Amino acid sequence: MEGLLDHGLRDILTRTGGVDRCVSEFIRITDQLLPARSFTRVVPELLSGSRTRAGVPVRPQLLGSDAVCVAENAARLAELAPAGIDLNFGCPAKTVNRHRGGAVLLNEPELVHAIVAAVRRAVPADVPVSAKMRLGVDDEARLLDCAHAIDSAGASELAVHARTKAHGYRPPAYWESIAQVKEAVRLPVIANGDIWSVADAARCRKVTGCDALMLGRGMVRRPGLALAIARAGVDESDPSASYSDAAVAALPWRRVVPLLADFWRDVCGRVERRHRAGRLKQWLNYLRVAYPEAEQAFDALRAVNDPDAIGAWVLRIQELPAHVQQAPAAKITYKRTNFNRGNSPWPPAC
Repeated sequence: MEGLLDHGLRDILTRTGGVDRCVSEFIRITDQLLPARSFTRVVPELLSGSRTRAGVPVRPQLLGSDAVCVAENAARLAELAPAGIDLNFGCPAKTVNRHRGGAVLLNEPELVHAIVAAVRRAVPADVPVSAKMRLGVDDEARLLDCAHAIDSAGASELAVHARTKAHGYRPPAYWESIAQVKEAVRLPVIANGDIWSVADAARCRKVTGCDALMLGRGMVRRPGLALAIARAGVDESDPSASYSDAAVAALPWRRVVPLLADFWRDVCGRVERRHRAGRLKQWLNYLRVAYPEAEQAFDALRAVNDPDAIGAWVLRIQELPAHVQQAPAAKITYKRTNFNRGNSPWPPAC
């Protein structure tokens, strides 16, 4: 989801309901003290009480391997009154790992402890410090060592993605291993990984015994997922828990269309012209797993890269009757020849 799930989409998704808190994409810490603008560029919500426009708290995330430098930057970040600070020990990206960041640090639980402890000491007591980790690097041999390291260093909670670095994002997610972490530590544990539906949420909570759930790609695919989980109470006895598309029912396509339009407007306002079409298609590519209408839209726009044409399509789809937008089996064809600017409301810069 690199480049997609930033503050723009965060703003969109938190409007749908059911989200208690967000964690930002990571801010890379190397060997220098970053200025305040480096934090607000990634997390502009810091300029508005560390909350999205829907009022959902956003916790900035730091990634680095130098305990002193990470702590110094955390102290500067704390001056901006964040809704907590999260520490990344879970990123599996090779470019990040090569520079000794993210999940590769799980081979060094002593360093993990040092980083968390240094940040905890560096920021005021009322600023929560949390961490996210994976099950390990190549295996789970040091899973509990790292979990204990984070717990004993004073973290307020721990999110665990149920795969190792080596697993990447390949299914399955090993929720049973999160259960081991939950039994071994005192702090609250948040489960993450392969939560695509209300039923998945119920099973994950049952298997892991976790205190909360973290949604990532599942929420991008089904923007109504958090709302559906909240409504169902992640109770397997609830009939909706067995309905894989309860999230779609909670947020049908006719309600996704205005979100797509707002997303496009945001993209036009801050993304380079040549990258705008790709950003919209990236989200449609996720949405089409759950929404047949998104599949049709993605196919229609697959070869369209002109932002003016995309803007015309966004305007056109908003004008479709609600019953057409909502019908899963509706055969809607968007001919590229009809993508002229016309009376599009999008600014010329789009």
